[in-house]
Amino acid sequence: MGVRIGVIIALSTLFSYLHMLHTLRAEALERMQQHVVERGEREQAIFLLAEDNHALFKKTLKERVRELQQHEEEVSARFDKLFVRRPDGTVRSPPGTTDGTRRVQAFIPAKVNLDIGFRTRFLAVYDVLSWYAPAFHVRFSTTYVTFPEGAIAGFWPTLPTWVQDLPPDFSVASYEDFPLALPENNPQRRTAWTGIFKEVVSNIWLTSVTTPVDLDGRHIASVGHDVFLNELMTRTINDHLPGAYNLLFRDDGQLIAHPELKLEGTTSAYDILSNTRQPEAAARLLGSAGKAAHLRAIFERVKNRQPGQTLLDLPEYGEYVAVTQLRGPGWNLATVLPEHVVSQPALLAARYVLLLGILSLLLELVIMYQVLRQQITQPLHAFIQATDKVAAGDFHGDFQVELDTARRDELGQLAQAFRLMADEVQRREVALRQANEGLEQRVEERTRELKDVHLQLVQTARRAGMAEIATNVLHNVGNVLNSVYTSAQMAKERVGGMRLEHVGRVAHLIQEHQADLSNFLTQDGRGRNLMPFLDKLGQSLVEDRQEVVSLLDDVGRYTEHIGDIVKVQQNYARIPRVQEQVSLPELLEDALRINFAGLKRHQVKVLRDIAPLPPVMTDKHKTLMILVNLVSNAKYAMDEVAPSERLLTVRLAQVGGRVRISIHDNGMGIAPEMLTRIFQYGFTTREEGHGFGLHSSAIAAREELGGSLTVHSDGPGRGATFTLDLPYVPVEQDSQGVS
Repeated sequence: MGVRIGVIIALSTLFSYLHMLHTLRAEALERMQQHVVERGEREQAIFLLAEDNHALFKKTLKERVRELQQHEEEVSARFDKLFVRRPDGTVRSPPGTTDGTRRVQAFIPAKVNLDIGFRTRFLAVYDVLSWYAPAFHVRFSTTYVTFPEGAIAGFWPTLPTWVQDLPPDFSVASYEDFPLALPENNPQRRTAWTGIFKEVVSNIWLTSVTTPVDLDGRHIASVGHDVFLNELMTRTINDHLPGAYNLLFRDDGQLIAHPELKLEGTTSAYDILSNTRQPEAAARLLGSAGKAAHLRAIFERVKNRQPGQTLLDLPEYGEYVAVTQLRGPGWNLATVLPEHVVSQPALLAARYVLLLGILSLLLELVIMYQVLRQQITQPLHAFIQATDKVAAGDFHGDFQVELDTARRDELGQLAQAFRLMADEVQRREVALRQANEGLEQRVEERTRELKDVHLQLVQTARRAGMAEIATNVLHNVGNVLNSVYTSAQMAKERVGGMRLEHVGRVAHLIQEHQADLSNFLTQDGRGRNLMPFLDKLGQSLVEDRQEVVSLLDDVGRYTEHIGDIVKVQQNYARIPRVQEQVSLPELLEDALRINFAGLKRHQVKVLRDIAPLPPVMTDKHKTLMILVNLVSNAKYAMDEVAPSERLLTVRLAQVGGRVRISIHDNGMGIAPEMLTRIFQYGFTTREEGHGFGLHSSAIAAREELGGSLTVHSDGPGRGATFTLDLPYVPVEQDSQGVS
């Protein structure tokens, strides 16, 4: 019952969590959507004000140009009075005669033709700037006007000497806002906004807005503002909903504000993040590639949203995005709310529900315990005592344990049935005792039969053990006999290839010219070549003899190993072998030489990583038998691998107080379900195999060498590694122990 109540509590908690999560999510998303819309209305006011200023400025400028066109002589005189030509050819406001903090400054490149039309336009711009620019400066850093010819006039109180500091080759065409007003780039003649940049003098983030001014179908000037963005960026970063954060970016992806991003110059973050040719810049801007991918996902989701859609879902990052577009520059103001901000309150409420449910469950369990103890546990304890008496065979007199047979429930019925059962058990015990007396005699007869069967089984097991020993002998001897046969055949081929017949020919040739041998050796052409030929022939015969002797030495060593294998198997009944001084690197090389013919025939390359260890005390021939077996198995395991890719890696190293020898092949590998059976008696994966080599090697490594033989494989087709671990017993340590 407690489990059922627990399940009900768990389900109630789950339903409560889901309901609250749904409610809180809906409220949070509605609040976030309302928040971003209201923020957008407030933040776009500065941009709408800039466009209103430009509309007023544009209207007034056209009127002023038409007024000045009627007074051309006055225009020229005022122009020459207000501006002077420098030695570098440029025309600028004269230094010392104007206050840059209160007056308009002007710069005209040397290449501009100062005809009456240009003078009229420039002077009209100067007048309108003088009227409106000081008032605009309250909300805008600068107010300026650029001309298609490359001239500029502006009001910049924070840098009153900016005109005097401009180089002679200064060009307004290098600024981002200049081409935005040209007819070919802005055929609708609308107000255009640039990206953001930091003004180096005031160290304030700005954006520029420019509006083209056309008169009689001709582009005469472009009015511009620099808009302060520091407050907007600060509000965007710091003024956010609890747990959320704000972003401000253009449609092309350029970031305006981000809580973790520091922009440099006017770099377009979207271009950097979407351009694989600049991964270092993305990492530098965002701190990690993961943040770059996250920001790019937000840009793409906002960019691909449906018209009028303000609430977006970003499931891959567990976030919701509310976005609105600021009128004017068209920037996107986005609020990002992580899912966990919504789910955490719901989870907390669910915990309270779960806690109350658990407390209720505990209280109910305590009450249930008291009821069960009185109604169930105590009567059952009486039944247990009665059961113990029945089990002990105490049937004399009435039971000493009182059973309540007057109860009307199941326990009362059980008590009545128990008394009937006790009487029946007593009756059957008497009958069983009588039957046991006749059973003892039959058991004795069966025991004698089992002894006879046991003797037969012992003899059978002994013969099976002898068969296993014989099989191991044949297996290990067979491995070595292959190498003996190979070495004998190579020696036979080498002896057959000796050029002994050349010796007879030389002797015959010398015998023919015995009378004039000196003359023959010095004058005759064949005689002059005879001595060099004898020298080369002698060297060749010596080399052949050395190789034959080496092959015969191998045959002798292999034959000795065969004899020792037989001795090992004869002493298999756990008779301790005498350990001897062994060089494991040389022993490993012997194992490779024994398998040399097979490795060469299978085109197996051998990679050695053998540490130069000092000699150790171990059973030389038993260790060699294991290594030969492992190398032979590795050779066959690579049959399915292309000959050019067959590689056998042999490693020898000391690991702590152990010596580790590993044989690795890149062959067929071993399936996981086979790894536990690989060392079992009779288990093999080859058709011609018999499953005795690895079995006997594992037993010998563990019981006779005091080590272990293990195997590891990553699966079929990924090779296998057999590792032989042996105790590291240095010769010096052993000799000290003996003395």
